[in-house]
Amino acid sequence: MGTLQEPCLLEKGNPKGLSKEMRHGRTAHNMSSSSLRKKSDLTLVSKISCGMLRSLLTNFQEVLLGTKLSVLFPAIPLAIFAQCYGLARPWIFVLSLLGLTPLAERVSFLTEQIAIYTGPTVGGLMNATCGNATELIIAIFAICQGKVDVVKYSLLGSILSNLLLVLGTSLLCGGIANINSEQKYERKQADVNILLLLLGLLCHTLTLLLRIAGPFTTVTVVPTLQLSRASSIIMLIAYGAYIIFQLVTHRDIFEAQEEEDGDGDTAEETPVIGLVSGVVWLVVMTAFIAVLSEYVVATIEDASDSWGLSVSFISIILLAIVGNAAEHAGAIIFALRNKLDITLGVALGSATQISMFVVPLCVIVSWIVGVDMDLSFNSVETGALALSIIATAFILQDGSSHYLKGLVLLLCYIVIGACFFVSKTPIHQTNGVNLGVKPELGFLRV
Repeated sequence: MGTLQEPCLLEKGNPKGLSKEMRHGRTAHNMSSSSLRKKSDLTLVSKISCGMLRSLLTNFQEVLLGTKLSVLFPAIPLAIFAQCYGLARPWIFVLSLLGLTPLAERVSFLTEQIAIYTGPTVGGLMNATCGNATELIIAIFAICQGKVDVVKYSLLGSILSNLLLVLGTSLLCGGIANINSEQKYERKQADVNILLLLLGLLCHTLTLLLRIAGPFTTVTVVPTLQLSRASSIIMLIAYGAYIIFQLVTHRDIFEAQEEEDGDGDTAEETPVIGLVSGVVWLVVMTAFIAVLSEYVVATIEDASDSWGLSVSFISIILLAIVGNAAEHAGAIIFALRNKLDITLGVALGSATQISMFVVPLCVIVSWIVGVDMDLSFNSVETGALALSIIATAFILQDGSSHYLKGLVLLLCYIVIGACFFVSKTPIHQTNGVNLGVKPELGFLRV
């Protein structure tokens, strides 16, 4: 059967559903994104007599129209058109952000489809790698352009939004929707993620302390870089151990939400496109993400000047909210259904992946391309990160939830957002280490 034919993995001529073993490749991130998908109506397509054309149209309908976010796809060609014809750069920034939203959801869909064919281990590794592909691609483009501040701001924003905005809104909405019953969740998964987040916080804090403990001279630059690179390697090793823990040795901890989901998601357990088709679409989607990410990085300062907002606020707040809107909405939907294990898997899992994989990987990539980037946020960012992790850890310590916990997390995020809103520190396009040479040139003025 050709790869563009109707889905493979057939059993007696019909698509075969996933076995329990094969579902191990699915993560909470995938299950959250699946809540935004819609079943395609293939009635008209099935009437086409030409098999090749029917298969091609089926692929287009499943990939491009199989999501509730398909209305945002026109933003992609509009952003490219605006860039090619030199329209206002803030508009390019907005259109690129809107275009990235459905692309991020489709990457999650495609990795899940590929995971059906490759098996649980490879599928789980793909999910772990591609879960935050948008943030990683934006960060790499920013590094190549020497905009280390944008990298730090955007990645910090992703962590904070997942811990406070996503989790807080989910617990608040879930608590209100289930106000007459106490919501329960598995604490073990949350404990593992919090532990890794604390390890990442330790690496950021020690780098900051090393920078501010010495005199404000270039003598602190090299030790800060060396510690950051060594810490990044350790963080990547810890993340690798976490993947083994999640996919091999302690699968049961991360499968609780799947078993609770039961037969309700059987439609998502059957492949709708072929393996090669999935790979081709994944490459195409990643290419568009790369193009739009380059536009975002190139126009973020123009948007900042046009709107009168600091780059720190746009990167930490707006970029994080819009860029992760798909999985954010999915997490809230599952909280409303009283399935907090999936919600926690999305929020904490994504924050852990950014903190322990994307951030240290960016430090290593910058090292390779000759750009000096360290793990040192300034005191404001580090303090916000530390208090966010601590607040989240305290709220999740008893294995139950109610709307007040979500409200507190959400209010914490609003306060942090207000802090960066009033900050008018201009962005510096020098390297991230030298920004710490003098107090008035810090990552954020303190």
